[in-house]
Amino acid sequence: QVQLVESGGGLVQAGGSLTLSCVASGRTFSSYTMGWFRQAPGKEQDFVATITWSDRSTYYADSVKARFTISRDSAKNTWYLQMNSLKPEDTAVYYCATKLRPGISVRKGDYDYWGQGTQVTVSS
Repeated sequence: QVQLVESGGGLVQAGGSLTLSCVASGRTFSSYTMGWFRQAPGKEQDFVATITWSDRSTYYADSVKARFTISRDSAKNTWYLQMNSLKPEDTAVYYCATKLRPGISVRKGDYDYWGQGTQVTVSS
C-alpha cells in the first residue's frame, strides 16, 4: 500500500509562486512515475505534470509549460511542483499521484495511488 500526502497549497496573488510537496510512504519507488493533476470547481480533473523516478524524465501540460517545474528528492521519497507566474485559472485542488508501472502517462486512469489534494487559490 502507498500513502501520499500533499502540502504547500494556499492563497497567492496572480504572478506569485507556490511549491507543492507530496510525500510518499509504504513502498519503495525505484521505478515509479509520479504526477500532479488538478481539478477546478465544476471541471474535470486534468493532468498537470509528471516525472519518472528513475531518469527524471518530465512532461507538462501545455497550460503550465515554462511556468511549473516538477522535481523529486529520492532520499525523501518526495516530489514537488514549483509553480511560478500563477494565474487565476490555476486555481484548483491539486492532487499528487503515483503510477506503479514505469513510463510517462498523462491519463489519470493509469495512476494507482492518490493523495487527498491541496487547495491552490490564485487571486487576480
